[in-house]
Amino acid sequence: MQTLETILAQHPFFKGLDARYMSLITGCASNVRYKADEYFFHEGEAAERFYMLREGRVALETHGPQHREIVIETIEAGEALGWSWLFPPYRWHFSARALQDVRAIALDGVCLRTKGAQDHDLGYELAMRVARILMERLQSTRLQLLDLYEAEGRRVIYE
Repeated sequence: MQTLETILAQHPFFKGLDARYMSLITGCASNVRYKADEYFFHEGEAAERFYMLREGRVALETHGPQHREIVIETIEAGEALGWSWLFPPYRWHFSARALQDVRAIALDGVCLRTKGAQDHDLGYELAMRVARILMERLQSTRLQLLDLYEAEGRRVIYE
């Protein structure tokens, strides 16, 4: 049977992280499960957790016209979910809904921020890893917008 520390250390988000930090991070961790169509969180709510997906898929959604939810991106096993726990005002910018049954490890955001503030090297590592997620999501959203504009016959200017 694997421990939370072992599982976290094997997750791609933590790949290459100094082993001395894993026990600190594990102190903030718990196993969670979500059933298909269950929400992890809703846009605008307090962002209190950071998720390492182990199994399943999650849709990141935002409100669209006529109050419809629009899927922005799909997050899968081996990926991390949520970055709003790290940046004030600590509110979710999107909603996250399980597309199928999901197993994940939830990390308490306040706990992680506190440990990062106490050990600035750990804080820097976490911030840089979350920044990588932000850049990937920004690029993904940019490509989706380009596809949308092209599909609507609008002129797209490429950099």
